Amino acid sequence: MTTLRRYVTDDGLSLAADVGGDPSAPAVILSHGGGQTRHSWGAAMRRLVADGHHVINVDARGHGDSDWSPSGQYRIERLAADIAGIAATLPARPVLVGASMGGAASLIAAADAGVARALILVDVVPRLNPEGAERIIAFMRARPDGFATLDEAADAVAAYYPQRRRPRDPSGLMKNLRRRADGRLHWHWDPAFVANSQAVSEPPRFAEKLYEAAARLTIPTLLVRGLESDIVSDDGIAEFRAHTPHLEVCDVAAAGHMVAGDRNDAFNDGVSAFLRRLPG
Repeated sequence: MTTLRRYVTDDGLSLAADVGGDPSAPAVILSHGGGQTRHSWGAAMRRLVADGHHVINVDARGHGDSDWSPSGQYRIERLAADIAGIAATLPARPVLVGASMGGAASLIAAADAGVARALILVDVVPRLNPEGAERIIAFMRARPDGFATLDEAADAVAAYYPQRRRPRDPSGLMKNLRRRADGRLHWHWDPAFVANSQAVSEPPRFAEKLYEAAARLTIPTLLVRGLESDIVSDDGIAEFRAHTPHLEVCDVAAAGHMVAGDRNDAFNDGVSAFLRRLPG
């Protein structure tokens, strides 16, 4: 059983989150990737709750059912501050779990002592493979006019991610779409997010900020990588480990950038094993 909760950021935005599990249990905050919503963590959240965790599964600002920033504040430090703000509402330090954009923000948040007890990054390292990153951005920018039908949206996803079978019933995509005043279906994110993202506008500086954070990490840290990912390379992991020597890596076979969606059971097993090893 989960409940919908709203968290207010320090600049006044309301963030939507599914919350489940015993509030007195060890907490986990789930942060999704750019262009996704909290619904991408559905199966992972159920597993974490079943394993005895208190889980907060949040829509990032500008995504899903959370507010859009009127001033286009989507820099990675701003996303990290949102995560740290949610962590501050808890009685004890949580584990931060973040995929892609959510992982980069969680890394920066976790670099500050006292915010988190452990960090799990899902297919993200400070220096992303540029070809893979550009492919993601190209997809997010591709249809500013939206889609006339749900099938059109499903076709776009299938073309972008051919490794995953196109569903016969695409109705599940509605969690990631909204119908605007023009009557067309648009992805469930603020277009200003793509325009203002540091990963897009400042790639070298974006990596430097993440490396600065990685060098300050002292908490247990796990990277879960899809072995078919075009975002995380062996060189990227080696550079990350040079800044964070205690980094652990869990490779998931037959999974791409969307690790949790491609091989959810294997992903959940790797995360659960790491969490069980954490000191009480």
